[in-house]
Amino acid sequence: MPENENFYKDIIDNVYDGVYFVDRDRVITYWNKGAERITGYTSRQVIGRACRDNLLNHVSAEGVALCQTRCPLAGCMEDGKVREAEVFLHHMDGHRLPVMVRAAPLRDKAGRIIGAVETFSSSTALMTARRKLQELRRTAHTDSLTGIGNRRYLEGRLRAVIAELNYQKEISAGLLFMDIDYFKQINDMHGHDAGDKVLRMVAATLRHNLRKGDSIGRWGGEEFLAILYDLASPETLKSISEKLRTLVAFSRLDLSDKSLMVTISVGATLLFPGDTPESVVSRADALMYQSKQNGRNRVSVG
Repeated sequence: MPENENFYKDIIDNVYDGVYFVDRDRVITYWNKGAERITGYTSRQVIGRACRDNLLNHVSAEGVALCQTRCPLAGCMEDGKVREAEVFLHHMDGHRLPVMVRAAPLRDKAGRIIGAVETFSSSTALMTARRKLQELRRTAHTDSLTGIGNRRYLEGRLRAVIAELNYQKEISAGLLFMDIDYFKQINDMHGHDAGDKVLRMVAATLRHNLRKGDSIGRWGGEEFLAILYDLASPETLKSISEKLRTLVAFSRLDLSDKSLMVTISVGATLLFPGDTPESVVSRADALMYQSKQNGRNRVSVG
């Protein structure tokens, strides 16, 4: 490689954002250290792999698999226009991670498009989630297995939001009760170590994809609670619930001999004046079991 190319490679390798190049067939030809840090995949694991191999498995918030359809890279190579989008990539540890991507065409000296470059960076919501995680650790309200809030943390947050709701009638909040479907079968068939990894994968997907200001924690076993603030309408509660359900369903845990995908059943309810932590959790729990009875991998709102 010419000396000046080495110079530019050193610069790109050390930028904070992820950067990678593809050729016209969308085969990855370069993968910088920022991409390694954000995704968990090393350059050795991805260079020479094509987008159609679905390694990063980009999906939209609606669950559309972009690598198999019309991804920003393919679009910019077709018409030469820069594309920007928020997508959810598959991290090597299995969870879904929100990133902002920017895809631009690469041209030769004659102006012909010979490939594309994509840059991607963690979104603001992700950085906020990391700061919230640090706060949780400082206050010892963290679940030791998953790294999200524990039951004590959730009980405190519920008491606080109910007190605020009773004091300021105009605010709104909701609760999601989420349970991993067929979790006992995962432990029985693949062992408790795989079960623990599934818990961490689901927890990370939920944590990374909640809105700024919302709270998430592990209630116990395979159960998770999310407290949602400032809901514009019951439809917003439903929309957030469906987004989380979809992203969990599209997460994937790669084991040595196979890949595991799981789903969650969700019970979603608004908080009302006069609610107690016990009453709202009981209502959301009953709605979650309604989702189980109706076929699992669904949301019930009430």
